[in-house]
Amino acid sequence: MEYHNIAPVYDRESSILILGSFPSVKSRETGFFYGHPQNRFWTLLSSILECGKPETIEEKKRMLLENKIAVWDVIAKCDIIGSGDSSIKNVEPNDILFLINESNISKIFCNGKTSFKLYKKYIEPVTHIEAQCLPSTSPANAAYSLERLKNEWKVIKE
Repeated sequence: MEYHNIAPVYDRESSILILGSFPSVKSRETGFFYGHPQNRFWTLLSSILECGKPETIEEKKRMLLENKIAVWDVIAKCDIIGSGDSSIKNVEPNDILFLINESNISKIFCNGKTSFKLYKKYIEPVTHIEAQCLPSTSPANAAYSLERLKNEWKVIKE
């Protein structure tokens, strides 16, 4: 059983929530979201938000909070082999409702199909907020170029 070891990034002003499924091995090692250097999350987000790409954890947190974006994952603990979403079993979800109650979150976006499927199953019945599925920023999603991802992800600014 692997445990989620990264605290959510949010504050009272957060109005958008981006949910992944579960941190990759690299993210668990670095102690922050989207820690694998090949993951396109930070490059994509900084491009959409028209700001410099953050490098440190503090810069990443600042960029998120300045843009009223919260980030967390659907899963609190699960059985997983490596970083592969397809191997996820025995899911225990995070308490997303607490996050929503502590902020102004009104829009939820899922980073990839696994987080979306798990959100629909475990979280939406509790929050009653529909989420929108966006294509995964993972390097495993090679079908999407950065430009194609940007085209889909720009909805977070609308």
